Amino acid sequence: MSGTRVKICGITNVEDAQAVVFHGGHALGLVFYDASPRAVGLEQAREIAYAAGPFITVTALFVSPSVALVESVLSSVPVQLLQFHGDETPSFCESFRRPYIKAIRMRPDLDLEMAIANHPNASGILLDAYRPGVPGGTGKTFDWARVPRNSAVPIILAGGLTSENVAQAIRSTGVYGVDVSGGVESAPGKKDHNQVKSFITNARLARI
Repeated sequence: MSGTRVKICGITNVEDAQAVVFHGGHALGLVFYDASPRAVGLEQAREIAYAAGPFITVTALFVSPSVALVESVLSSVPVQLLQFHGDETPSFCESFRRPYIKAIRMRPDLDLEMAIANHPNASGILLDAYRPGVPGGTGKTFDWARVPRNSAVPIILAGGLTSENVAQAIRSTGVYGVDVSGGVESAPGKKDHNQVKSFITNARLARI
């Protein structure tokens, strides 16, 4: 693999989106989950998506959404990728005819091989730390030794990543991509552009 892909999630404003692009990020995430401090509305999301430019993968993140919510986002915001963090079934995820990522929280008793196999048409599987009742954004890492090294599906690592540990995480797991939100923030929903730069740079250099 030539390099690890980097997604910066929880973007809430144009300036932060432009910082991701400027510093070499590959994707950015827009959160459509009202309980999150990083949630965005349709107009806000549309402005961010257009500001990202043509070569950035704009991702819409949902947690057990209704069909109507996903369809309203798709009809209003130019997103290329869907990301599901709830209890969505494979058929639900596939029904929108867009590439999607399925997030899996790494419960201690999880049969990861079976969980991945349940979504054979996912474009990628995102592995996140487990905290009861919290669908993501825990700020905690999990045991990276549990990450499969030879998955047929691209694996994206999340959970407690920062500019300080991302290189070690990549070297330890060999994942396709990394996903960060709170680890590069000065406050929930506000990215620290220096941390964004450091995170992307350290991820890029991890394999050298």
